[in-house]
Amino acid sequence: MSGHSKWATTKHKKAVVDAKRGKLFAKLIKNIEVAARTGGGDPDGNPTLYDAIQKARRTSVPTDNIDRAVKRGSGADAGGADYQTIMYEGYGPGGVALLIECLTDNRNRAASEVRTAMTRNGAAMADPGSVSFLFSRKGLVTVPQQRGISEDDVLAAVLDAGAEEVNDLGDSFEVISEATDLIAVRTALQRAGIDYDSAEASFLPSASTPLDADTARRVFKLIDALEDCDDVHNVYANFDVPDDVLAGLG
Repeated sequence: MSGHSKWATTKHKKAVVDAKRGKLFAKLIKNIEVAARTGGGDPDGNPTLYDAIQKARRTSVPTDNIDRAVKRGSGADAGGADYQTIMYEGYGPGGVALLIECLTDNRNRAASEVRTAMTRNGAAMADPGSVSFLFSRKGLVTVPQQRGISEDDVLAAVLDAGAEEVNDLGDSFEVISEATDLIAVRTALQRAGIDYDSAEASFLPSASTPLDADTARRVFKLIDALEDCDDVHNVYANFDVPDDVLAGLG
């Protein structure tokens, strides 16, 4: 998963400053609304909301936007939408398995957007359950490289909290745990004085499909098209791109 993780990390950093920042902000705001609606508007008593707010802040979403999203989601202000989570499955170029998580208030629109993006980029929808068995729900915490903090330091901080592994991605560390241990792992990092960029439940593949440069380029184009859909919240895929191929793609 190293190639996929490094690609995702680099892509996220670029997204903060590129022309799609408004769309990224909208998705982070939607995430806050849903978290507040589900668990209440107090971040201290709603860990999911706390992490959604932290991620938005680290991506430079204005504080006023965050506050309004919390109020809409919790019902303190009117106007919040009734979002539903829908998962679509499919196969991309090279046989890459895809889980496409949508957060939407219009099922028909979401289905149409996803199907169009898949068809236009050489991918195919799959029946429910035909792809999801290849993924496991995990907790994923991203820790930026920090002065004086090594991989061993991160591992020591989170091991007793339920972390399964720590991966060095070069400019960050990736801490993986069971989804149920996510809050404990994040809390352990905070207690150890180690900063983190994001903490969220994710779907990680049990096996990866290696890609050459041409196929990787097509897969990236597909994922870009899917993530450009307003209703698509996350795209999970089981590809792996060797470092030299990833570097060649820029």
